[in-house]
Amino acid sequence: MDDLGNRNTARGVLLMILGVLLFAANDTLGKWLAATYAAGQLLLFRSTVGFLVLLPGLWRSGALRRLPARPGLHLLRAGLAAAESTIFFVSIALLPLAEVITFYMASPIFVTALSPFLLGERVGWRRWTAVSIGFCGVILAVDPQGHLSPAVLVPIAGSFAYSLFLIATRRLAGTPAPTLLGWQFLVAMLLGLVLVGKQEWITPGPLDFAMLVVLGLGSLAGNACVTHSLRLAPASAVMPLHYTLIPWGMLFGYLFFGEVLTPLTLLGGAIIVGAGLFIFWREQALRRR
Repeated sequence: MDDLGNRNTARGVLLMILGVLLFAANDTLGKWLAATYAAGQLLLFRSTVGFLVLLPGLWRSGALRRLPARPGLHLLRAGLAAAESTIFFVSIALLPLAEVITFYMASPIFVTALSPFLLGERVGWRRWTAVSIGFCGVILAVDPQGHLSPAVLVPIAGSFAYSLFLIATRRLAGTPAPTLLGWQFLVAMLLGLVLVGKQEWITPGPLDFAMLVVLGLGSLAGNACVTHSLRLAPASAVMPLHYTLIPWGMLFGYLFFGEVLTPLTLLGGAIIVGAGLFIFWREQALRRR
């Protein structure tokens, strides 16, 4: 690799680290706000802020002025994204931050397990073994004390919804980013409005209003860093860094909420991360072939 390639890879790594840190900080802010505001109100604020920031670019691209090809799949993908975000806000109000993040890190395992049926992709025995081990990690993290808490089913449902969102995104490969983003934010705003109509509305004060705006901006900034990172550096160099979201979640959860995970939950999380990394590296090896 030449000097330019090395510099781009280094920049990509730094951007991925920054993006993950922004996601962790944004998730922490979301948990703080979830103690006061319902999930629908958080979804509405975050999606509205993101939509308004992106609106000039969306309008120039024409993404909002014409119906895209395969509108049903676009609507399904956007609905899954909105549902997953709502479930995440509910989850962090119920469970420790790092625990919720750990369950969401299982989404690559769900994607691999579902891809033969929904994408027609072949999954070999190595990845099926990793999927099985990953699910054992999920079971270990779900039931660390020998009894199942119904609350842990919420982030698992969110992780499953996120995996379906990723599969729908793969099915729409080649679609311009403004089209994907425009529909995604628009549907999230509509779902937020529907949920707000069914939940108690709390008018935020100036400080909370500023934090709600930051919630939307932080999500956009984190996504921008991760996207630019993948443009600069190979996925094999930067994507494993996404799992550093778990230790950040543990640190912020401890500092701001006094949360400490049980050893068995930590062990389950480590198994999930190990299985996810193996699946990723195996897919990279198959692509190189």
